[in-house]
Amino acid sequence: MVIKRYLVSNMNEAMTRIRYELGIDAVIISQRKVRKPGLSGFFSGKLIEVTAAVDNSKKADKEAQNKKTDIEEGIDKLKELIKSQPAKVEVEKQVTPEENIVDQVKSASSDVEEKLLKEFAEMKSLLEGISAANNKTTTTRKTKLQTTLEAADINDKNVKKIMNNIKNSKEETDENTKLRNAIKKYVTVSKSKMEGIVVLVGPTGVGKTTTIAKLAGKLSLVDKKKVGLITVDTYRIGAVEQLRTYADIMNIPFKVVITLKEMESAINSMKDCDVILVDTTGRSSKNSMQLSELRAFVEKTNSNNVNLVISCTTKEKDVDSIIKGFSVLNYDNVIITKLDETTTYGSIINILDSAKKPLNFVTTGQNVPDDIKQLSADEVCKLVLGDETIC
Repeated sequence: MVIKRYLVSNMNEAMTRIRYELGIDAVIISQRKVRKPGLSGFFSGKLIEVTAAVDNSKKADKEAQNKKTDIEEGIDKLKELIKSQPAKVEVEKQVTPEENIVDQVKSASSDVEEKLLKEFAEMKSLLEGISAANNKTTTTRKTKLQTTLEAADINDKNVKKIMNNIKNSKEETDENTKLRNAIKKYVTVSKSKMEGIVVLVGPTGVGKTTTIAKLAGKLSLVDKKKVGLITVDTYRIGAVEQLRTYADIMNIPFKVVITLKEMESAINSMKDCDVILVDTTGRSSKNSMQLSELRAFVEKTNSNNVNLVISCTTKEKDVDSIIKGFSVLNYDNVIITKLDETTTYGSIINILDSAKKPLNFVTTGQNVPDDIKQLSADEVCKLVLGDETIC
């Protein structure tokens, strides 16, 4: 797709330039009135900014068709040449003296051979041109499935892997079913039970504190379990008070931990709880010293259910950096937040593929405790392909 903008005084000028530069297949995408750039624009009339586009694939198809026509014409000329040459030799036999007939035939044969070689060379050149044009068209033209995956914000690496999976699939079913099955292979749902000590770690701003409040509400109010809350997040202003408020509303024990010794004491004080939820300080994945400090607190809990919390809206390159940085904490599961703040969900696939860990929970809004749920592989697939939406 080629897209160009034109600054013109009227639409006739725009149409002339578009047809000359982009061809008759070009379409006008938009037009609006703008002022001429610079100071002079304030003292002159408005111009028209016209945006037009043309599909490259159509142009490539036309070029290929034109070359095909050239080949057909070349073949017709070659047939006419072959038919005409024997006749020419026969005529010359009638008017040429007997002693020169052999020389004339040799000369005519030489001319035929030369012209044939020339025609074949031209045909070879045309065929090579068509082959190159077809290859270029094939590489630039994307399949419907590939376009669907890219539209869902699945990265190029995973798009290729999914397409290869579909291509190599031996299932006797349609392509859409193969696509769904290929996506489901990326989604492993956590089998960790929400009992004992559950720790949440992750970078700043991904919603760890709100997520832990949702978990506390779900476990205590819905599942009727006895829940305890511990926070290590004494750095962020208001984090402690936010969790304390939730704990008071849900009538569950709450402890603030600053040192490793306090962590051990806080856990011992909640031994009668079915679940102890531990909120940690948000850390940068690039700060190895802070991650080492956090690792000491996590290891002190002796938890076998450590969850990396990461936002669905995180940029792809940042996802890789976060997952690589927090790998020192040996987390067991992934919790993906803020699904309500995006319209595409391919990042779920990107995150799970990069982390190589099962999906535990997703959060879908700010409401406590409602907006948290566990998704099956089929539900994730429907979200990614747009069959279902969060809101």
